[in-house]
Amino acid sequence: MPCGPSILKRIKNSRLKSAPPQSGPPVPMQPSRDIRHLLEIMNALRSPETGCAWDRQQTYATIAPYTIEEAYEVADAITREDRADLRDELGDLLFQVVFHSRLAEEEGAFDFGGVVEAITAKMIRRHPHVFGAERENSPEAIKAQWQKIKAEEQAEKQARQGLEASRPKSLLDDVPLPLPGLTRSVKLQNKAAHVGFDWADARLVLAKVREETREIEEAIASGQAEEIHAEIGDLLFTIANLARHLNVDPEAAIRSTNAKFERRFAFIETALREQGKTLEEANLAEMDALWQQAKESEKSGG
Repeated sequence: MPCGPSILKRIKNSRLKSAPPQSGPPVPMQPSRDIRHLLEIMNALRSPETGCAWDRQQTYATIAPYTIEEAYEVADAITREDRADLRDELGDLLFQVVFHSRLAEEEGAFDFGGVVEAITAKMIRRHPHVFGAERENSPEAIKAQWQKIKAEEQAEKQARQGLEASRPKSLLDDVPLPLPGLTRSVKLQNKAAHVGFDWADARLVLAKVREETREIEEAIASGQAEEIHAEIGDLLFTIANLARHLNVDPEAAIRSTNAKFERRFAFIETALREQGKTLEEANLAEMDALWQQAKESEKSGG
């Protein structure tokens, strides 16, 4: 985000509302393990008098893309097993929570403390076998209790939002639309599986993958763009289902494959540079041969 460190030099001594007044020049904000200092920084960034012009202009909608981006960067750091980067990315994601909370506080909806209170209440409510009198701790009992609590929460949410009681409720209503496509597919499939609408095992899903592949071939032969589009979607949905049955996160799997493609393509680029060639000067056969070398190098640990 544009303002960052420069604004910290303008934070004055009113660091906490409860802090006593101090004389002398402003004390620069210092890094801290105290969450209150992060809230102070957010307050300073949004200050109408001394804040950051960019941060003051932001709304829920304008920073939402950053929130999504930061969540993906957390996942990327996890995939790369970079713990130092993970720490930093978690901080960036936390700042997004603080930013949204500040916007809500300004309009009188809730504040950061309310967010903390809501999530602690939810975790306590969803784990009666840990925090309540309920001590049944088997996986089956926990799963049943979880579904019961989730249903109660959804009913409360609908009532709070003023949804009409006469409107038929779908089991799939609470699967968020903005989720990444494959992630949303898995969530929809899990919902359906909870009521028995599911394949018995992964082998049956794999057979469905083959069926969808044949249907894509037929769609390609027909030359109908809309049909090809639909069949590609069906195949991706089925692939997500196969991943779910095999306990594989399809989004994590595709991120890993993307990273693998990048590594191997970088190998091609490096090898061509060593030969004094550019990508444009190389032909497909040369690049494919180097691709195979990259694969062999990975297998041998090179």
